[in-house]
Amino acid sequence: MSGTIEAITGRYLKLELGGRAHRVYFEEAGQGRPVLCLHTAGADTRQWRHLLNDAELTSSNRLVAFDMPWHGKSLPPEGFETEEYLLTTEAYVETVLAMVETLGLERPVLAGCSMGGRIALQLAALHPERFSGFIAIEASDFQPAWYDIDWFHRPDAHGGEMGAALVSANISPHAPEAERWNTQWMFMQSGPGVFRGDLSFYTRDDSLIGRLGDIDTARTPVHLMVGAYDLTCTPEDARRTADAIPGATLAVMDELGHFPMSEHPEGFRPYFLAALARMPDAARRAA
Repeated sequence: MSGTIEAITGRYLKLELGGRAHRVYFEEAGQGRPVLCLHTAGADTRQWRHLLNDAELTSSNRLVAFDMPWHGKSLPPEGFETEEYLLTTEAYVETVLAMVETLGLERPVLAGCSMGGRIALQLAALHPERFSGFIAIEASDFQPAWYDIDWFHRPDAHGGEMGAALVSANISPHAPEAERWNTQWMFMQSGPGVFRGDLSFYTRDDSLIGRLGDIDTARTPVHLMVGAYDLTCTPEDARRTADAIPGATLAVMDELGHFPMSEHPEGFRPYFLAALARMPDAARRAA
């Protein structure tokens, strides 16, 4: 019998976030222009595994993806058992910037999906100088919940299975069956209350709306991508957001849903390559 070792390497780093020690897991592959990839609410870095294993893509790009604290292999901070997890914009921004600094990423492209796409737009408004461009996937200015998020953390319901049920409605019918279930499995494994805490940020923090006009796409390009089958962030939501950012561009992805890099990696790949082609290579430009 024989096996194959993937090109992805995984490591841990220690960060101080909000005045508390955190142990954060990250994966990377490739070399060249840095691209920092952010996972969706309630999930983890595994959503990006197909792109990290793409030899053509990583031949000229250093792809880095990390598990947010409380997610995947990143532990919650000490004392978590006595508190409620609720993600905030401030904590999210601090975490992303700390990863950029600690890993020594020189003006990376920031690519985020869902809540990761939302925070990418926040960073485009608040800290554009730290990045060379922004790819906001399944992202909009604000999306209030059309469901009760408290269902994802109740003693009489399995939060992971509830989360997977919600997720299933946002996966395209064109997604391969195996990847559909792989995507849902990540949500089934989510820690108690984590999906709810992420959705609190996603459905209750509307601070981005007033900041869209601060985004200068002449300085750092912004490209939005949205799946045609996304019910949570619809093409209309993404188009409304793109229209509010002068110079932003938008791609509607046929046959894809809310988790395109995970649910249908082959369908997502050409759209992602086209998005990267819109982003400048900061290191090459400086040379």
